[in-house]
Amino acid sequence: MNSSKLAADWPARRTPGSAILHLTHEWLERERRLTVFGLALLALLLPMAVALLIDDRSLRGAIVWVKPMKFAASISLLAFTTAWFVGYLPRAVRSSGAVSLIVWMLIGAGGFELAYITLQASLGQASHYNVGDAFHGSMYTLMGIGAIALTATQPMLAWQLHRNPDPTRPLAMRQAVMLGLVLTFVLGASAGGLLSGLQPPATGPLLPVVGWSLGGGDLRPAHFLGIHAGQLLPLIGFAAVTASPRRAASIVAVAALAYSALFVALMVWGLNGRV
Repeated sequence: MNSSKLAADWPARRTPGSAILHLTHEWLERERRLTVFGLALLALLLPMAVALLIDDRSLRGAIVWVKPMKFAASISLLAFTTAWFVGYLPRAVRSSGAVSLIVWMLIGAGGFELAYITLQASLGQASHYNVGDAFHGSMYTLMGIGAIALTATQPMLAWQLHRNPDPTRPLAMRQAVMLGLVLTFVLGASAGGLLSGLQPPATGPLLPVVGWSLGGGDLRPAHFLGIHAGQLLPLIGFAAVTASPRRAASIVAVAALAYSALFVALMVWGLNGRV
């Protein structure tokens, strides 16, 4: 393992302010467009939070601004992690048409999703499952296409990482990243496809903030786990390489299997009584 290469992924000990500046500079160096997009979404959280405080309208038991805030945070996280892993590619590949396609697919689909969700929140109307007329039905279909495009960027990036491996980076870390990116699409899109036709229950005990049902019949926990495989598995890979370099590849493989098994369990729980 090249420990200096691995350590380069994380800032040295610094003051909080300098660490943030260091990370921001590193992200911009890796993929400027996605980093700027992610920062813009984070900035949008502030006016959304203000709206949350002054606008008490609700839909299905949740204040209308909660959903835009959740989606802004989630898409921002996807943009940042994608930008970080683009940095694993050689510089010549980062500026290629294939990587630009990934970048603009994510920005276009993510921007569209958030714009429509925010518009509907401002109108006090639902964005998801709102198919009562031709316009809203068409927009919901486009949202589904956008969600697929968002998650499809992840295996596209995994393919580029497979074709252009960095031999100085630990193998287990590379495997964790590629597995996470692929599972983001496989698990996230499969749960999202089912979720698009099965509206979650709005009654019974709900998990605070996110509003997930605690009584079963809700596919959102499985969907959440699926779409965040691209962040969680690489973190496991980093921890494995740091703690046990010789066994890291085996740990990553077991973690991916366990992650998939947990996803299946949450899917069964979410489908209980629904199909």
